[in-house]
Amino acid sequence: MELQQMRYVVAVAETGSFTRAAGRCFVVQSALSHQVAALERELGVRLFARTSRRVEITAAGEAFLPAARAALESAERAAADAAAAAGEVRGTLRLGVIPTVTALDVPAVLRRLRAAHPRVGASLRMAGSDELVAALRAGELDVAVLGLPDDGVPAGVRHRELARERHVAVVGRDHPLHGRSRVDLARLADEVFADFPTGTPGRAQSDRAFAAAGLRREVAYEGMVTDLLLGLVREGLAVALLPEALVAGREDVVVLRVTRGPSRVQHLAWSSLNPSPAAEAFVRLVDESDATPDGLVGVGRGV
Repeated sequence: MELQQMRYVVAVAETGSFTRAAGRCFVVQSALSHQVAALERELGVRLFARTSRRVEITAAGEAFLPAARAALESAERAAADAAAAAGEVRGTLRLGVIPTVTALDVPAVLRRLRAAHPRVGASLRMAGSDELVAALRAGELDVAVLGLPDDGVPAGVRHRELARERHVAVVGRDHPLHGRSRVDLARLADEVFADFPTGTPGRAQSDRAFAAAGLRREVAYEGMVTDLLLGLVREGLAVALLPEALVAGREDVVVLRVTRGPSRVQHLAWSSLNPSPAAEAFVRLVDESDATPDGLVGVGRGV
């Protein structure tokens, strides 16, 4: 059994096609198909059921995938560690970010990472903070940018604070609050809200603020996409509480500061168990950005 064979199997499973898998692996389809068939003969099982038009992974293939992925990741990590010992950083940085990241200019830092370490690749995953922390603990991600309530810290991972932010109220231009610069949380309690899904850290920040004030509110619309939430606000269907940096400069909505409003802390988090050379390089670049602001937005700023 060879690593290349496992790489081909993973590619077919993820693309659902021998043709697309061959394109991803930069090999002709006949060679890829031959190697997968050779591996199936060696294992004595069919990893894929195929017809001329369709490919489906079998139960044996599903059982094979987790260990195959782990073997490929271990091989890549071994090569990266050996290169790091010789002074070269390489490998793949698996980065996770929340949809509302504002404290870090992710594309700018990735550009600097590529310039400093050309042999480091990167993959990007967007999800809620809870999912990202779980992925860090499981070894599925190397680094993540999180957003948590101001009294929350990510457990089981290394982390440092990037920024603290207060939320602002966002209303439509035809809303009765248009023209005011500040509003009390109690005034907002009677409004219909658009917010992140129940149970997510992005939602918890606002829920906790209302609970602390002894107030209840109605959240009629839930979503993970900020542009969708803001669209509902723009059309006058709801109001929202969002980090100020997300809505700064928008002309289609009105922004008001909130008395007793919610706040959040953005954290940079990474694996506490043997971080990869690529992860360490990324964290160093973010640390360096504290002194040179290219790549960071509002670090350490209380807004």
